Amino acid sequence: MKKNNAFNTLCVHNAQAFPHDHTGAISTPIYQSATFVHPSVGQSTGYDYSRLQNPTREQLETLICNLEGGYDALAFSSGMAAITAVFQLFKPGDHIITSLDLYGGSHRLFDYLSHQYNLEFSYVDTTSPSLVSSAITPKTKALYIETPSNPMMHITDLSAMSTIARTHDLLFIVDNTFLTPYLQKPFQFGANIILHSGTKFLSGHNDTLSGFVIVDDAHLSEQLRYLIKTVGSALAPFDSWLMIRGIKTLALRMDAQEKNARQLAVWLESHPKITKVFYAGLPNHPGYHTMQKQCSGFGSMISFECASSFIATYILNHTSIIHYAESLGGVETLITYPMLQTHADIPEQERNKKGINDRLLRLSVGIEAIDDLIHEFDTILKEAN
Repeated sequence: MKKNNAFNTLCVHNAQAFPHDHTGAISTPIYQSATFVHPSVGQSTGYDYSRLQNPTREQLETLICNLEGGYDALAFSSGMAAITAVFQLFKPGDHIITSLDLYGGSHRLFDYLSHQYNLEFSYVDTTSPSLVSSAITPKTKALYIETPSNPMMHITDLSAMSTIARTHDLLFIVDNTFLTPYLQKPFQFGANIILHSGTKFLSGHNDTLSGFVIVDDAHLSEQLRYLIKTVGSALAPFDSWLMIRGIKTLALRMDAQEKNARQLAVWLESHPKITKVFYAGLPNHPGYHTMQKQCSGFGSMISFECASSFIATYILNHTSIIHYAESLGGVETLITYPMLQTHADIPEQERNKKGINDRLLRLSVGIEAIDDLIHEFDTILKEAN
C-alpha cells in the first residue's frame, strides 16, 4: 500500500503551468467571463463561450485528468450533474448493473431514469463476481460500482469487475469519491469512466459543489463534451478555482483524516454501546485484503451501528466539534443519519434490508485532534443512558 510522493507534487504544481497568464501569479487566474472575443472572422482564441470551455475550468480538468491518469476530464456543477451526464450515454431499453449499496441520490436518479427513460437497473452485491455475472442479460450495457460503498462500506474487487466487463463488452464505471486518485486509481484496474462528487474530498473544505467525469478514450470524451455543451452543466470559473485550491492539500488532508479514522474506528469497535463498525481499515472487515491489493490507503469514512436508536439520536443531538450535517470529505468531522438524510428516499423495507436502519450513523472523519474526537464520543456515550 505504498503511496506515490509525486502525486503530492502534482496536486500542488500542475495548476501553476498556466499558458494564458504571463504575470507570474502563483494562483491560477479566475477567468470570470461568460464570453471571449474572436480575433477575426473564423478565428478563435480557443475560448468562445464559458458554457463550452473556460480557461480556469480547463486548468482544473487538466489537473483532475492527470491525477486519475485518464484521457480527458470534465468538470460539472455537482456530483449528480456528472452522474446524470454519464447515464445520458445510454438508450431506452439498456440494462445497467449497479452496486447493491449505493448513495441515495444515485438510487433516486436511477429510479427516475427507469420510469421516465426506460433504462433498466439491477442492484447487485458487487462484492460477489458470480452474482454480477449471473445478472448480465443481452441488454446489459454497463457495470456501475461504488467502492467503498455508501454507507455500508462494501468493497468491490476492481480487477474482478474489469474482467467481467471486458468479457461481456460492458462499460465499466467507478465512483471514486470516497478514496480519490490519491488512494485508488480505477483506470489501473480496467475502468472506462471514473466519477467524483468533487464537493467531497477533492474540495475538502465544504465550500463548493462540483462533480467530475474522467474517461479513458476519445470517443467517450467526444460524447460527453457534446452533452456538457448542450445541457450547460459545466462548473463555473470561481468554483473551478476553489477546487484547484482545495486539491493542493489533498494528499496532506487525506493522510491526516485516515490516521484519525483508523484510531477512531478501533475505539468505536471497543465501546459496549456500539454494536458494529464498518471501516475497511479494520483487519476484520470483509474487504480489508481487497483494499490492500488495489488501494494505497483505507480512507476516512466510517459507518457504525449503535445499540439502540435512542443512542444514535442522542449522539446526533449532543455533538459539538463533530457536526450533524450531510456531505463528507471536508476538514471538519461530519456525522450523518443515512435513514433520514442521504437515503431517505429509499423505501424503509429496502433500507433495512441493506442495513440502513435507525441505529446506523455515518461518519466522515476530519483533521481535528483525535483526542478531541474520542473525548467527544466518550462523553456523549457515557451520558446516553
